[in-house]
Amino acid sequence: MDHTKQDKHSGEYVVEGDINLTSARGEWIEGDVNEQTKELLEKDAKYFLHQSMSTPCLDVLKNCEGSYIESISGKKYLDFHGNNVHQIGFSNPKLVGRLTEQLQGLTFSTRRYTNEVAIQFAEKLTSVCPKGLNRVLLTPNGSSAIGIALKLARAVTGKHKVVSFWDSFHGASLDAISVGGESVFREHMGPLMPGVERIPPPITYRGIFEGNEDKALEYLEYVLSKDNQIGALLAETIRNTDVQIPSEKFWKGARGLCTKHGVLLILDEIPIALGRTGKMFAFEHYGIEPDILCLGKGLGGGIIPQAAIVTRDEYNTFGHISLGHYTHEKSPLGAMAGLTVLDIIEEENLLDKVKTHEVFLKNALYKLHRKYSLIGDVRGMGLLWGIELVTNRTTKEKAVAEAEEIMYECLKMGLSFKVSKGNVLQLSPPLTISQEELEKALEILNEAFLKTNAIV
Repeated sequence: MDHTKQDKHSGEYVVEGDINLTSARGEWIEGDVNEQTKELLEKDAKYFLHQSMSTPCLDVLKNCEGSYIESISGKKYLDFHGNNVHQIGFSNPKLVGRLTEQLQGLTFSTRRYTNEVAIQFAEKLTSVCPKGLNRVLLTPNGSSAIGIALKLARAVTGKHKVVSFWDSFHGASLDAISVGGESVFREHMGPLMPGVERIPPPITYRGIFEGNEDKALEYLEYVLSKDNQIGALLAETIRNTDVQIPSEKFWKGARGLCTKHGVLLILDEIPIALGRTGKMFAFEHYGIEPDILCLGKGLGGGIIPQAAIVTRDEYNTFGHISLGHYTHEKSPLGAMAGLTVLDIIEEENLLDKVKTHEVFLKNALYKLHRKYSLIGDVRGMGLLWGIELVTNRTTKEKAVAEAEEIMYECLKMGLSFKVSKGNVLQLSPPLTISQEELEKALEILNEAFLKTNAIV
């Protein structure tokens, strides 16, 4: 399914998220999966609504464990995508054991009642947050966490407008796409939530500001100073999909501007928290604190959907407002998953493990950068990295085709990852990955670049 759009003025292709533009997907299904898989993929295409970035599917899975996903034909892929839920690896045995035990006891908690494991989870979650973040609301998914944060910001400030960044992603529900910056989610949707001011993101490679933090902050302050109905700045601390990493100067400046103008800072760390960057939360790299923190994805350990917001005690004055009522709000299973994820990160010293792997991955990817002229930029931290393929020597369309070719070569050799913006290879392995698995993944990536004749 082609989910690009062509800019009427420039003629360039604008691509968001994973790619499926050439005949490669059809060739993959025809030549790289068995007949049983083909039959199931046909049924999948028959019964599920088709949508951008998901359809048609690549393969049919039967198992996931550790760093691997495995198809029904027995093919194993090192999964460097994982939908950002696999911080503790797939099917973590400690989590499976605790969830199995929980299933023998309380399996559901109806609203107006609470349960011990939900309270333990909330207590644990606030204990790993900065001291000022000590109030929690739980929800089954990240989009809903964004919705709660937006409602709370309106209640606290009495202002209904929000500033967000172009190209940001905050979820796929109508309120989330209203504040998000990816156009593919807004196609054919008509009027969305009013009061959203989008500004250019502080991108350091080929961005409007080209890493000039002063210009980016000047732009932000101009917007905040012109509209006193802006009550929140919603942003990804680090842009996950194509791995854009703002500077410390930018985030400290932005935090100061929010305080100055009475604007709440909402940080969306749904895909990147819980050790992904080498710290429990990405904002810790910048010496700042949000007013509202949104979490999700990996909080459920890759098994149970679980998300949350964490915010300040002084905002606990709106008991007469329904900020976020969800059927599975204090799910004993979701709470047990979240509690166990936090325990595993601490007990297995995953933050230190990530910092060690970061050194290896950084050196290996920089070596690829020097070796292959096709690579324009390498950026990342912890176990979140992006490889951007150059577009200035050819057209964007050509770079997209090259990215797709590399992706399929890697899939054939057993490495799966996400492609973002059409030409950025995003690498996001489990935090529990072994050194040997990392080395294997880099060997596959190198071989794929060789096969595409990426050297000058």
